Amino acid sequence: MRDLIARIVPAPPARTRDLPARIDAATPAGRDRTLDALRALAILGVVAGHWMVTALVVESGSVRVASPLRHMPQLAPLSWAFQTLAVFFLVGGLVGTRSHLRARAEGVPYARWLAGRVVRLFRPAVVVLAVWAGAALVMLAAGARLESVQALVKLVLAPMWFLLVFAALTAATPLVSRLHPAWPFAVVACADLVRFGGLAEGLPGGLVGGSLWWVNVAAGWLVPYCLGAAWARGRLKGRATGWGLLLGGGAAAVALVGWGGYPAAMVGVPGAPLSNLDPPSLAAVTFGIAQSGAALLLLGPLRRLLRRPVAWAAVALANLAAMTIFLWHQTAMIAVASVALFAAGSTPLSGLHTVPDGLDWVLARVAWLPVFAVALLVCCAAFHGHERGRPRAEPVAERLHAGSS
Repeated sequence: MRDLIARIVPAPPARTRDLPARIDAATPAGRDRTLDALRALAILGVVAGHWMVTALVVESGSVRVASPLRHMPQLAPLSWAFQTLAVFFLVGGLVGTRSHLRARAEGVPYARWLAGRVVRLFRPAVVVLAVWAGAALVMLAAGARLESVQALVKLVLAPMWFLLVFAALTAATPLVSRLHPAWPFAVVACADLVRFGGLAEGLPGGLVGGSLWWVNVAAGWLVPYCLGAAWARGRLKGRATGWGLLLGGGAAAVALVGWGGYPAAMVGVPGAPLSNLDPPSLAAVTFGIAQSGAALLLLGPLRRLLRRPVAWAAVALANLAAMTIFLWHQTAMIAVASVALFAAGSTPLSGLHTVPDGLDWVLARVAWLPVFAVALLVCCAAFHGHERGRPRAEPVAERLHAGSS
């Protein structure tokens, strides 16, 4: 097996059947497969969440972004199943701390260590920016309305905030890897108290609207990142710790939503007066703590599951294309919606172009998910080569070794 892209292209049946076994054999013996599984679950949550809560409504020749949670707020509790960003930061804190400790022990300069990790994040993002800059110009030249193009571009680029925050926390790893998660948690609590507790009166508007936003963004995602760093140092041990984080964080999140006035949706809802993610609220942070506990409790079952070559092959391939999947999944959805609208003669189709205001839209959207997945595979085949910046003939064994740090 040479590369993930080669695996997407149909292969002879015999080679396809033994692909999981060859991936299993190519995996380094010391690789912690459960971390890859947690990352894969987080990716699936983000992708499925965006695909389910994002609607491209076509009206009078224009395109606008809407959310079924805006029209059907009773579905808000379902969004908790798709909000998996905290798992990214949990695993990121663990892997980043281990990597930095290993680099320091080997005498690798900090700048070199950081550059190696940050380049992995931003190299594929540059390609997305370039493609969509060209696509926007083509759409405008073809007569598309400016507000429609802006809506699509914003939809694609909005998830990139994750890269900026993750890169900043990675850069700060030497400083925050020993920081107790209680400290950033307290910062989020104080910031929310100022924003929502009536303490903002008399403060400059820029402080409340701008500086506190950044404070919550940094501190909110620093909580799971610090939990991951503590995990790397052996401080999160035993199922009791997992249950404590899960039950304590979950109870706090439910209480904050039920009696604290926080929104029920754990994802962004266009037009909503408050959001749990923009910036991360105390409810989102406590929910992330609960997810961290669940991740710890899943380690045993995942370890047993990943002994099966087929399960591990799926997880390994998803991780090799993790950034490509994350950066291109919205483009895949937009491509399907555009092609379907053209094929239907500009007639809006349910689940793709109509207002998401009923169960029929939800059922139709679920039916479209496999089509989105196929489009995403096409995007992976086209752009995955930019993720690692290495020759496509590189053996998977080396790819897995490189991804383990």
